[in-house]
Amino acid sequence: MHNQGGRLAEPDTWSYDRYRSGETALPSPNLGWNTYGTGVQSIGIQGRPEVVDVGEPGPDQLLIRIDAVGLCFSDVKLIRLGGDHPKLYGRDLSVDPIRLGHETSVTVVKVGEALRDTYRCGDRFAIQPDIYVDGRANSYGYTIPGGLIQYHLIGPDVLDADHGAYVVPVPDDMGYAEAALSEPWACVEAAYTQRRRLGPLAGGTAWVLGHPDDDVHYDYGDALRRTATVVATGLSAEAIERLGEALGDDARIVATPALEPENYRGMVDEITGGGGFDDIIVLDPTSAVCITEAARLIAFRGTFAMIGKQPLDGLADIDLGRLHYDYTAYLGAPGPDVCAAYGGERNRCELRCGGVAVFVGAGGPMGQMHVQRAIEADNGPATLVAIDLDESRLGSAMTSLAPLAELHGRTLIAHNPATAEETETELVSRLTARRGADDVVVTVPLGSVMAEAAQLMAHDGMLVLFAGVANGTMGPLDMSRVYLNNAQFTGTSGSTITDQQRVIHKASSGSLSPALNVAAIGGIEAARDGVQAMLDGRFAGKIIIFPQVSGLPLVGLSELFVVLPDVAALLGARGEWTDEAERQLIESHHG
Repeated sequence: MHNQGGRLAEPDTWSYDRYRSGETALPSPNLGWNTYGTGVQSIGIQGRPEVVDVGEPGPDQLLIRIDAVGLCFSDVKLIRLGGDHPKLYGRDLSVDPIRLGHETSVTVVKVGEALRDTYRCGDRFAIQPDIYVDGRANSYGYTIPGGLIQYHLIGPDVLDADHGAYVVPVPDDMGYAEAALSEPWACVEAAYTQRRRLGPLAGGTAWVLGHPDDDVHYDYGDALRRTATVVATGLSAEAIERLGEALGDDARIVATPALEPENYRGMVDEITGGGGFDDIIVLDPTSAVCITEAARLIAFRGTFAMIGKQPLDGLADIDLGRLHYDYTAYLGAPGPDVCAAYGGERNRCELRCGGVAVFVGAGGPMGQMHVQRAIEADNGPATLVAIDLDESRLGSAMTSLAPLAELHGRTLIAHNPATAEETETELVSRLTARRGADDVVVTVPLGSVMAEAAQLMAHDGMLVLFAGVANGTMGPLDMSRVYLNNAQFTGTSGSTITDQQRVIHKASSGSLSPALNVAAIGGIEAARDGVQAMLDGRFAGKIIIFPQVSGLPLVGLSELFVVLPDVAALLGARGEWTDEAERQLIESHHG
């Protein structure tokens, strides 16, 4: 590559191979999309991208070319909330705009002097956007300007954060769209990778909640031995003595009398400063109100263990948002062995092999990914029920995934409650001989839908809350199942570098097909229309923006034969996106 005055010069002859190697010229102008407030109208200037200057990389910076960007519904959440989005920390976007685009595939085109032993021109990466600096979220596409631009600089905020560089190498034979989709796929992968803390926190504050007339001799083992403080509420003097013997000499026990549930908050504020208990153990639970109020007091990533043999007197109201965002873990066992509630052996996070799995919101982009992962998993469920109220989106999902299910020997059933002759409850009951589904995965961000979906579970089933609802969104759940039947209530948010590496490995090995999720494509000018299309639910799958393609409007793959017949001719047998179609797009239509 020739350098002229610090700029990247046009190679003598453009070719796709040279493009792949990073030998590329900066466009003039370099177009990007900033967001200045709430609403789609705040993206760009008068509906168009703006010119963004790209300077020379500093010693600790890389100049990267953005090859593909997947649009995510999280982007819609962000423009709806603007500076009120939790990840923006009250930022005034009118004077300090952001740039969307956190699902990105990039190529290094220039390397700062201090990084030349680590990176080189032509290196390909997917960016892991869940970046943490000193433990605080500093996410790419949120506080760090994202990928809806043709070229930009990245530096220590991406390359030298809490876990080092938040970039994941991409193999040369992987397509740009596939690489960009490794990020949302990583979020799906993370939903089935244990994120909950499954044991008491060393040095933390635990709360043991019981009642004086409970005469069970609980065996605590070493469950609480490493905690710094244990608050014992409502225990008899004998029970407190046995607890002390289990803890040893170093633990501090604070004994309090029995409290009414409405008084729990005052105690936790006094003892923890409002931060909540790291671990809560409820002995012999019987009251749903007690569980509701005690569960409000779990700290971030805290555990809530229930030890008992009798069901609660009703459903408890549980914070569904915290299950998703705060990784609160609800554990349990019949007792008297308290330790039996903890650990990964009792608390699964993967779909049950050979079981019946239900996916609520299966017609949407992320819902389709969950269904596809279950189909392609070696030890996945035997029967999959895809539920969605949007007949068009559900039909598109079945067109894409039904052949895949047949290939893998899985039964895939589509169900629209608005048009079906039987309810989803009746369907699941029939398929499982009234037992209920082994797993229920919810990708619809509505608390009412999440609570209703839980009713489809078998007693020992698992509910996965993939979609996020605001913390404080309460839903009635049968928490008795946790300690009586080993039911699981889980949720995750975001992903890690390891999750994304795992997805890229699966795609490279052929055990995962990310490109099946591409539903529409567009050039750099189509980004704002893509966000609007997500808002409108126009496409069932993912929208991919190719920033190096200019002049291409947003177009669904089904419409590609009219707009770009040369690209459409290279789609797969079922009309799916392929690396060959991508190459033709970039070779023939790059800016």
